[in-house]
Parts: sequence; structure tokens; C-alpha cells
Amino acid sequence: MKTLLFGGSFNPPHMGHLILADEAMKEFAYDRVLFVPAWKPPHKEIHSDPGPETRLEMLRSACEGQDGFEVEDCEIRRAGISYSIDTVRYLVAAGKLEAGPGFLFGADLAEDFGAWKEADALARECRLILMRRDDEEISNFPWPHLELRNFDLPLSSSLVRSRIASGGAWKYLVPPGVRRIIENRGLYGYR
Repeated sequence: MKTLLFGGSFNPPHMGHLILADEAMKEFAYDRVLFVPAWKPPHKEIHSDPGPETRLEMLRSACEGQDGFEVEDCEIRRAGISYSIDTVRYLVAAGKLEAGPGFLFGADLAEDFGAWKEADALARECRLILMRRDDEEISNFPWPHLELRNFDLPLSSSLVRSRIASGGAWKYLVPPGVRRIIENRGLYGYR
């Protein structure tokens, strides 16, 4: 089964995540997208974190009933800092992933990709696919990669959190199950 990995904090998962995953799955002919929520990403801090288990629960709710979308919880179970190369190797060794999967990540992370743990190995072991935000140019990225011609949707988890905290409109930026979890638990300052 041809698999595309899509990792992140998913704090919270929103419609943009699902749209990007669907676009990449279709454009590059993947059979499934395996969403991998991080316990703790090495390259950024998770703001207003409701906890890894809650982020995992929201992501499972977001993907429920979506054809070709699955959630893998290995980084949550492993705890600690989540390194992509460790996750890829674990999933291949455990038989949960074929060798040479796709690896989807934002072009905003491309500049620092060389600082990732075993970046060269990750580029050899995966098919790197970069997605853009705000028509950003992807230049000087020396590793073989593909670029997703994605729909430019100015939506981010930080925007969703900010709108929730300020009492702004946010309910249709996330899948219904995610909205229910946020409301029922008062996450991100919901009142």
C-alpha cells in the first residue's frame, strides 16, 4: 500500500490539514495518508498544548470516516522528542509501512531541514513532498523532492487557537468531532 506520512503537532487538527492531505494523496497517487501526531516536536514549541493524548484523540476524530486517512500513535506511545527518521524506521521495521514512503511537510520547515536528525537519511528513505503556504518560494533545498501544488488556504492551528481564545468565529475551521472535544473540555480558552 503506497503511504504518505504527515506528521505534526495537530494542535488542533483543522480542515486545512485534511484538505492538504487529500490534495497530496490525489496528486501523487497515494493509497493512504498516515497522520503521525508528535509527542514533542524537536523544532518548535507546542503552544496551549492540551496534552499529546488529547491531540491524538482530536486527530482520530478528524480522520474518522475519511477514506484513506489513518492515524498512527507511535510517537505518542514512545513519548519524548519525536524525530521523523526514528518514526519512519520504526514503522518500516514494524511492517506498518512499506519502504520509501512519501513524507509531507511544510515549505516553512525546508530552510531548517538540514538540522533535522539524519536529514540526509530521511531524504534517502522517503520521497519528500513540500507543501507551500502563501505562495512561498522553495529555493535552495538541495534534497530531491516534489512540490505539492496545493490550494492556498490561510489556515493554521495557531489561527484556530487565537480565534477560540478571543471568542471569534472558528467552529467551521475544524471537523465537527474536533469542535465537540474543544467545546466539551473548554480547550484553548473556549468559554
